[in-house]
Amino acid sequence: MNYQSEGTIFGQAGGDLPPQRFARGWHCMGLAAPFKDGKPHTLQAFGGKVVIFQQADGSLAALDGYCPHMGADLGTGTLVDGNVACPFHGWQWNGQGECAHIPYSPRIPRKARIKHYPVMEQNQQVFIYNDPEGNPPPPEVAIPAIDAVMNGETLPWEWQTIHIPTNCRELIDNAADATHFYYVHGWSVNRFENIFDRHMATQNAWFEARKDVNFGEVETSESDFDFRSTATYYGPAYMIVNQTADYLGKPVELFLINAHYPVSPNSFMLHAGVTTKRVEGVSEEESIALGRSFGKAAVDAFFQDVELWKAKTRVDNPILSEFDGPIYQLRRWYEQFYVDVADVKPEMTERFHLDMDLTVPLERWAADQAKFKNK
Repeated sequence: MNYQSEGTIFGQAGGDLPPQRFARGWHCMGLAAPFKDGKPHTLQAFGGKVVIFQQADGSLAALDGYCPHMGADLGTGTLVDGNVACPFHGWQWNGQGECAHIPYSPRIPRKARIKHYPVMEQNQQVFIYNDPEGNPPPPEVAIPAIDAVMNGETLPWEWQTIHIPTNCRELIDNAADATHFYYVHGWSVNRFENIFDRHMATQNAWFEARKDVNFGEVETSESDFDFRSTATYYGPAYMIVNQTADYLGKPVELFLINAHYPVSPNSFMLHAGVTTKRVEGVSEEESIALGRSFGKAAVDAFFQDVELWKAKTRVDNPILSEFDGPIYQLRRWYEQFYVDVADVKPEMTERFHLDMDLTVPLERWAADQAKFKNK
């Protein structure tokens, strides 16, 4: 199963040369509701600042965060009739980046425009589209709806946002990293499948909790639970994870959001959101408690990865075994978002499918667990 290649994808190895441009695609900036409080909000993103605010019709808009008049931070301004007003001289900007009003001048300069970002709301979250070439977002790359969320079948989102001082690709590699689940999360990977196709990258996995939890410190004769997970990146920065588990005899369906937006080439803001469907056949209170318990376990596992990302370095040419997963193929897929559209190569977007044969790792993991159990 020699599907790995040791060709350079992004340049030198060594961890100090992340791409100096930001990915083309939709980026989740957070839950939508907090941006609808009647105030402009500034975020550090894409190497500068972005201001997000609610327009008169209730929709959200996003502009470059600095007023092009004299450079003030628009996020410290106010909203006037759905426009963001600069705190320095009162110039007002609408959601299309046009100067709508100068309170002390009847004439608006023809060049009075500011960069604006396409915005969409989906799954109770707000997204902005970044494209270094300035092209509008193609309809086919729109963020899909999670039907259960949009239909009110889920609990409110539990949402956390933290700053990660490393490049975005460290996060992406996890989608193809089959073996880290055993060592980092305590899950035996019974099956692992990757599908990379166009702007989407999917990981299908079947997990079982290790029988030697914490290497024998808390032993169990049987797995606490097993579950299936389907995780798909829609573009470079937004993953929807759908997990279904049978936990203590009760089915639980969970949705986890793994999303980020770049702050600089060497740092990003990471969103971890989780919600669960209400569990059928149990009371509302028990459904909420079970959902939150399962959701907390998923987020706790996610943040085990975060601790590693904070401390690791960038390696452009990793030395891989045959069971590490299609890391190079995933990075080739990811590269499409860092080049001009005209430079996207077929191998970046063509369908790639791998259902890994994990027979050897599973045999060795079983022996490993038995060794600790017999101590």
